[in-house]
Amino acid sequence: MQYHQLGSSTLDISTIGFGCMSLGKDHQANEQLINRSIELGINFYDTADMYDKGLNETTVGKIIKSKRSSLIIATKVGNVWKDDGSGWDWNPKKEYILSAVEKSLQRLQTDYIDLYQLHGGTIEDPIDETIEAFEILKQQGKIRFYGISSIRPNVIRAYVSKSQIVSVMMQYSLLDRRPEESCLSLLHDKNIGVLARGSLARGLLVDKPASAFLQYSAKEVKTAADRVRSLPEDKRTPAQTALKFALANIAVTSAIVGLRTIEQLENIVEAVETSPLSEEEIKTLSQSIEVNFYDLHR
Repeated sequence: MQYHQLGSSTLDISTIGFGCMSLGKDHQANEQLINRSIELGINFYDTADMYDKGLNETTVGKIIKSKRSSLIIATKVGNVWKDDGSGWDWNPKKEYILSAVEKSLQRLQTDYIDLYQLHGGTIEDPIDETIEAFEILKQQGKIRFYGISSIRPNVIRAYVSKSQIVSVMMQYSLLDRRPEESCLSLLHDKNIGVLARGSLARGLLVDKPASAFLQYSAKEVKTAADRVRSLPEDKRTPAQTALKFALANIAVTSAIVGLRTIEQLENIVEAVETSPLSEEEIKTLSQSIEVNFYDLHR
C-alpha cells in the first residue's frame, strides 16, 4: 500500500480508502472485511452520521476500537434524519455541528475524529458560521482537521477562500470528469487533498450492463466501458484500470471505495501495485467519451 499526505494536514492516508457506507448488517462479516483491509494496508475509513441512521458509525467504532491509534477515521455532518424517518433535512449551523459531533464521538467510541467533513453544502449556507464551528472543534481537540464533501464548484471556491479545509471529497471517474474543469487544479494549487469517490461509476466501468449515467446515454457509457475493458488484462483488471484513471490526476490523494466482499477488497488493493497507466492509455481512455461539465452551482 502507498500513503500520501492529505493536503496541508499531517494525515498520511492510504491510496485506497474504505468507504464504510457499503457495510451491511452482518457485524461478523463487516469485522472480517475491515480487519482484512487493515492487514492489506488501508488506514483511512470514511463514514457519516447519516449512514444507516448512525448505525454505520457504531459498527465502525466497535470494530476499530482496539486499533484506533493506528487508523484515520473520517466522518461527516450536516444531514439530519427526520423524526418519521422519511428523509433528512440540511443543517450546517454552528449549534447543530457542535452538538452532532458529540454523538458521532460516542458512536465511534473515540475522543477525537481525524477528519470531520461537511456532508454537502450550498452557497446560501451560513458558511462563516459553519467554519467557526469546525475551528472551535479543532481548538477543543475533538477533531484534528476538517474538510467538505461537495461537487459544487461555487461552494468549493467559497471554502477554499474562507477556511482551512484540508480536503474535498467529490465524485470523479472516467464518466464524471466535471471536476477537471476548475476544481482539481484549484485544489491542487491550494494544497487541498481530493478524496475521489465513485471512481468505478457504480460498476458501469467494470462489469455492470451499460445504462444512462449523468448526461451520457447507455451507448456512450458502453463505449467508455469497452475501452476500459480493452486495455491489457495481464496488466490490470477493469476495476483497477478505472481506479488508476482517477488516481492518475495529481490532485487526487486517495480513492474512496465501497467494499462488500474480501474478493472485491483484494482486487481493489492490488490496483495500487499494478503498473500505472501510460500517457497513451490515459489518452485512449480520455478520448473514449466527451468530457462533461457542471451545469449548476458554477
